[in-house]
Amino acid sequence: MEIFQFTKGSGKHISKFNSDFVMSRIVKTEMPAHIGCVHLEAGGVIGYHQAVVPQILLVVSGEAEVCGEDKVIQKVKTGEAVFWIKGEYHETSTNGGLTAIIIESEMLEPAFFMTLK
Repeated sequence: MEIFQFTKGSGKHISKFNSDFVMSRIVKTEMPAHIGCVHLEAGGVIGYHQAVVPQILLVVSGEAEVCGEDKVIQKVKTGEAVFWIKGEYHETSTNGGLTAIIIESEMLEPAFFMTLK
C-alpha cells in the first residue's frame, strides 16, 4: 500500500491557452479503467477484501482509516490517495463519513504522476 497526494500544493499551475488553474495529475491509463464514486456514511466500511486489479482510492472529502495486508492502519484525508496492487488485501473505514473516487485498471502506475505522502 502506498499513500499519495493530489492536493493543490502538489499540483502544477497551468497558464496555457490563457488559463489560470492548478492541475494535480493522478493517472494515465492505456487499458480500460473502471471509475466510481464511493459514499460512506459515518461508521461505514469497505470490508477487507483482495484487489482484483490495481486500484487507487482518492479521498475527495472526509477522512478514513485504511490498511493493506499487514493490517497496519493509516489515516488518510481529503487530497490523499491510497494505492493497492493487484492481489493485495485491504480495507477502508471511516468514523465521520467519506466520499472518494476509486479507479481500477490493470495498468495503474500512480507513482509516475503523483507525489508520495
